[in-house]
Amino acid sequence: MSKLIIQLPDSIRAEAELLSRRDGITLEQFLATAAAEKVSALKTVDFLREEAARGDAEDWDFVLSRVPSRPPLPGDEAGRQAGS
Repeated sequence: MSKLIIQLPDSIRAEAELLSRRDGITLEQFLATAAAEKVSALKTVDFLREEAARGDAEDWDFVLSRVPSRPPLPGDEAGRQAGS
C-alpha cells in the first residue's frame, strides 16, 4: 500500500464522510473504493472499445440473421417508455 495526500473541496469531503459513516467504513476505505470503482469503469470502457474495434460487420449481420422474426413479448414493444 502507498499513501496519497489529496485536497478535496470541503463540500466533497463532507459528503464522503457522511456516506462512509452511513456504510460503516472509514473515509479512507470509502475513497479507496471510489477510486477502485472509477478505475474499473474506465478499464471496462477501454475493453469494450478494443473489442468493438475487432468486430466484423459480416459476423454481426450473421448473428442478427439468426434471430427469429416474431412479435415482441408483452412489455418489450418498441417505443414503450421505461416505467410507463
